[in-house]
Amino acid sequence: MFGGHNLIAENGVLLAQAKRFENQIVVSEIDIHRLLAQRRRMTTFETGKKDGYLTIPFSVRKEKTVLTRKFAPQPFVPDDERQRRERCEEILSIQSFGLKKRLQHIGCKKAVLGISGGLDSTLALLVTARAFDLLGIARENIMAVTMPCFGTTDRTYDNACRLAGVLGTELRQIDIREAVTVHFRDIGQDMEKHDVTYENGQARERTQILMDLANQENGLVVGTGDMSELALGWATYNGDHMSMYGVNAGVPKTLVRHLVQYYADTCEENGLSAVLFDVLATPVSPELLPPVDGEIAQKTEDLVGPYELHDFYLYYMLRWGFDPEKIYRLAKSAFAGKYEDGEILKWLKNYYRRFFSQQFKRSCLPDGPKVGSVALSPRGDLRMPSDACGTLWLAQAEHLN
Repeated sequence: MFGGHNLIAENGVLLAQAKRFENQIVVSEIDIHRLLAQRRRMTTFETGKKDGYLTIPFSVRKEKTVLTRKFAPQPFVPDDERQRRERCEEILSIQSFGLKKRLQHIGCKKAVLGISGGLDSTLALLVTARAFDLLGIARENIMAVTMPCFGTTDRTYDNACRLAGVLGTELRQIDIREAVTVHFRDIGQDMEKHDVTYENGQARERTQILMDLANQENGLVVGTGDMSELALGWATYNGDHMSMYGVNAGVPKTLVRHLVQYYADTCEENGLSAVLFDVLATPVSPELLPPVDGEIAQKTEDLVGPYELHDFYLYYMLRWGFDPEKIYRLAKSAFAGKYEDGEILKWLKNYYRRFFSQQFKRSCLPDGPKVGSVALSPRGDLRMPSDACGTLWLAQAEHLN
């Protein structure tokens, strides 16, 4: 070019450019794996025909170079604030219109969902309220059910009740402590043994109540679980794993937080904003273990790892098909200064173990809207056997350092 404007681009994304009218040399890395992954997804791109093409064979020496490209720590969340707000509004619309269509299709005018005072159920209730507004149905036809049990704290319980109140939905409060205690006695579960049965028994009791209430009300149970939980299998099979329509199933946890934040910033209702900001400040927890001194004792990210790491792994594994070695290298670059290399590797191994072992939960997911380029529905993007073996991925991860 006469202006000396040198550019390096990859699949429409500008990686580096020189200043105009200066004969600069620009350097960047082209991600061949990314291009190959994109071509695999584009079924209209024909690679078999070679007529009219000149093929020039070449070879290069393989060596490790310093990365000059930057990788966003939260690939599901746009860095630019304006673009992030637009994305949040679009996703909320996709979720609410998806639920609207399902309600119309089955002729249903009532919805039932469990609210815990946490991020996921908060987002699900906000989406459900939007859907009912679109349908012109009064929000009193949404039954928000809070079901305190052994691990419920005052903070989350109060936020759940306040949220239902400011949104104008019906609030049903059902304490399940007695019901779960009787069930544990029936099956011989020691109340002092806080194992997986102790935790899952509470989750399944809640789901049974929601399903039966929906039958009474001729309503639809709206699921609250998000995509990150589904990737890790962090859901009770036939508990919070099950619903009649899962509005958050295509939304990763890092994006859930921004959607609730966006709603709090733009709703122009002081009461609603106040509740949402407190929900955002509450640690992520299933609250299935008794609190300690009134505070949450069970913090999800202490058990399964930081969701921002898992969402990073999920994005580059499913969207671009990268192997563990490459994802580990990118993660070290993206999270430099925030996580030690050993911690990144620890949770990467945990991610692969959980992802492959928990596919059986994803194989029977309820319907839900797809909101982005990554999805886990067995009816859409992820055609994966429940007994798929992760040996190759785990073997490579074990040899990283």
